[in-house]
Amino acid sequence: MATTLEQIARYLDERKWTYEVDSENDRIITGVRAENVERFLLAIALREDGEYFSLAAPQLLNVREHIYKGVLFQTLLALSWQVKMVRWEYNPMDGEIRAAIELPLEDNTLTQRQFERCLDGLIYLVDSVAMPRLLAVLETGTDPGEAELGERLLLALQEMWPAGALTHLEKALAARKQRGVR
Repeated sequence: MATTLEQIARYLDERKWTYEVDSENDRIITGVRAENVERFLLAIALREDGEYFSLAAPQLLNVREHIYKGVLFQTLLALSWQVKMVRWEYNPMDGEIRAAIELPLEDNTLTQRQFERCLDGLIYLVDSVAMPRLLAVLETGTDPGEAELGERLLLALQEMWPAGALTHLEKALAARKQRGVR
């Protein structure tokens, strides 16, 4: 009951996508136009005789020698914490950053619905969520996601606490700052 490249090709045909089958390496190479990724390639691979599915977006970034590499890695870990399925990979030999979704299928066949969720999810998360944030980190050395996290925290506190509580908190923080307490 293993999944085959032919089956995945049919799923892509349903979408009317162009792709290249690399039977020798048990993979399909395709791509998509994107807003934040210059060359958005996708490598769809089957391993373990079709019992293990892998969808990867290779060569998203190259950070072999970059001043903000540490902040970037911290941001990648935060993204991994915040989103489902996508894992980030780094090749220390050449500095490549890639995103991937992998599923053990074992004795099941990958359904079209599962395939489309993985494909659409990877594309959306990489292009719309991750890349704008990662590019900002590489440009500025600051993760814009930290500001978003602070805003979400404030909204959560505002919902939990009675009216006016945030004003008291703000005053207390200002007083601490004046005293030099962090």
